[in-house]
Amino acid sequence: MFGYSLTRPLHNKDYYYGVFDACEKFNTHIEGWHTESGPGVFEAALAFGDIKGMADRAGLFKYVVKSIATTYGITPCFMAKPRQGLPGNSGHMHLSLVSSSGTNLFARDSTDPNPPYPDVANLSDMGRHFLAGILDGLPDIMPILAPTVNSYKRLVENFWAPVTVSWGLEHRAASIRLIAPPTAKASATRFEIRVPGADANPHYVLAACLALGWRGVKQKLELTVPPLGKGEDVGGTSDAGQRLARNLGEATERFMAKDSLAREVFGDEFVEHFGGTREHEVRLYDEAVTDW
Repeated sequence: MFGYSLTRPLHNKDYYYGVFDACEKFNTHIEGWHTESGPGVFEAALAFGDIKGMADRAGLFKYVVKSIATTYGITPCFMAKPRQGLPGNSGHMHLSLVSSSGTNLFARDSTDPNPPYPDVANLSDMGRHFLAGILDGLPDIMPILAPTVNSYKRLVENFWAPVTVSWGLEHRAASIRLIAPPTAKASATRFEIRVPGADANPHYVLAACLALGWRGVKQKLELTVPPLGKGEDVGGTSDAGQRLARNLGEATERFMAKDSLAREVFGDEFVEHFGGTREHEVRLYDEAVTDW
């Protein structure tokens, strides 16, 4: 366990800097690249940009990491949960909306004296609707955020991964972490979507979150889920939000349901096709004879 170590990267510094340098040439713009919890685990933070470019760069980052690794006899793994008993590998996505002039549309001009919850006192009305939209549709898009059988080995209680429809100001155990004043600058107001794993497709994840959030804005949805309190564990409280799918089969069934919000925001053609690939994955897994 060498999380945030300043010295551990030196043990494989040629590889470490090889990734850094190659990513710079490919314009993936790594802001941070450091060890995290678990043997051999690294976390990278990519500088923010427009949504299509970010999805491209996230996918390219994975490819660069794998490609550079072959030279050093290293096999990088982007599984959501490669090792039992240790935290999994996440693919957290940060989202904000800006105007054509660059103004953060989730930021509030002044603190709301009568917010529905204290956590959103500095979140704009648009930001509140956007958050409500994602929360409303979160259970219906799980195969996009967690696309493999292994994904759901990460989404279990007590391992720093969200398991319910939940949110909170600077809450790292919730599905959506709100980053806003007073703990951040107003210009940095955003949501961190903490459900996706490292195995997720960044294009699909960002498209799903944008579509659901914008649905919330258009329909002026209100927050119906209260924020998690400090120290409140998403997996261990009776008043926590709805439990997210426990496996790929359960997630896919909800994703493909007739009344699924995934159908509303993506259309039937995509849901049938992508859902069908996930059903196939589940069938193959059901046929497999594993060590377990």
